[in-house]
Amino acid sequence: MKVVLFCGGLGLRIRDAEDIPKPMVHIGHRPILWHVMKYYAHFGHRDFILCLGHRAETIKNYFLNYNECASNDFVLSAGGKKLELFNSDIQDWRITFADTGINSNIGQRLRAVEKYLEGEEEFLANYSDGLTDIPLSTQLDHFHAHDKIASFLCVRPSLSYHLVSLQEGNGSLVSDIHAIDNGNVRINGGFFIFKKKIFEYIRDKEELVIEPFHRLLAEKELIGYAYDGFWASMDTFKDKQHLENLCAGGVAPWEVWKSNGKNGGSHKR
Repeated sequence: MKVVLFCGGLGLRIRDAEDIPKPMVHIGHRPILWHVMKYYAHFGHRDFILCLGHRAETIKNYFLNYNECASNDFVLSAGGKKLELFNSDIQDWRITFADTGINSNIGQRLRAVEKYLEGEEEFLANYSDGLTDIPLSTQLDHFHAHDKIASFLCVRPSLSYHLVSLQEGNGSLVSDIHAIDNGNVRINGGFFIFKKKIFEYIRDKEELVIEPFHRLLAEKELIGYAYDGFWASMDTFKDKQHLENLCAGGVAPWEVWKSNGKNGGSHKR
């Protein structure tokens, strides 16, 4: 199954992303885009379509000059003339690099790569700025069981804010307050599954999760998959530091490719 990755964002809220595409901000020695691709590849989905925009050349050059040694064990011999890799990251990946516009929104970027999805009845898509340890097959099974046009991962927000309810008739008296991640609030986690029919619901210049998703809602063709295991997005510098710390400490739950199939779990931010 092909995987569409939205890679054209500016990442203005992350200091490291002021002059590079947000998906190229590093977590450890690899950009978060690589971590997302590695996740999908682990589950057998290695045909990627990158929707490029801001500083597209940065992403192109990264893969054109990819260094396998940065994330794999190897043997160097013959005075540096011979190199033997024990593993390879991207040898079996197929990557389509598609220019989808500097200022395009997600809906426009998706429409721009429709031609590269010819023959595909369904496909995966991702914002390229979030990580999870969910076994992908469980979301796919849920999608197929419900037979709808679109599905997305629904997660609890990992924010240090509190939700406040004010009493009706008295706009100042607080009737309830609790941590935003300790309630029934869920957000779009950015891991999508679509049937090809999604393109029938997206019109020119529309943002994906606004008009198109509301059309799907009206026809009961949109479902969410609730997941309470590990999920984290990289929207701010603080988010980046959190992911960096997990990676540096050797407890990065999203690195399911290192877990010998024992992915999924209860790790929470």
